[in-house]
Amino acid sequence: MDLYDIPLRTLDGEAASLADHKGKALLIVNVASRCGLTPQYGGLERLQERYAERGFSVLGFPCNQFGGQEPGSAEEIAEFCSATYGVTFPMFAKGDVNGDDRQPLYTELTATTDADGAAGDVQWNFEKFLISPEGEIVGRFRPTVSPESDELVAAIEARLPG
Repeated sequence: MDLYDIPLRTLDGEAASLADHKGKALLIVNVASRCGLTPQYGGLERLQERYAERGFSVLGFPCNQFGGQEPGSAEEIAEFCSATYGVTFPMFAKGDVNGDDRQPLYTELTATTDADGAAGDVQWNFEKFLISPEGEIVGRFRPTVSPESDELVAAIEARLPG
């Protein structure tokens, strides 16, 4: 399935798709507000600020599947992200990334292997998937990989358009 054709919803409920970001390098991240990894929001926002003008965007997908760490409503999630981390990158509707109710986007993403060659379910909050400007899944980074790690920054820089 073409990633750009998968229907999505923004955090405020509007219809969307990755086609809205076609031609950009994208970092798709399942996020949560009450997780030990939640401070990664800061690094994700710094990536957004650093590379947005060069054809890059972080896309956040709230998920409550890991320890109930994203219990809030869309409004509460938006307020938390804005007030606590100054998030400016697009946020999408809360949904599942694993299991029978997995979002169709995550069905495609989880087929991708990580650096160790392992595919399958998302392990925890803040797992990251890098999408090329052509819409191909080109990298998978497990939750403990910091947004500003040398490994992830190099992968992003290698996929920036132009």
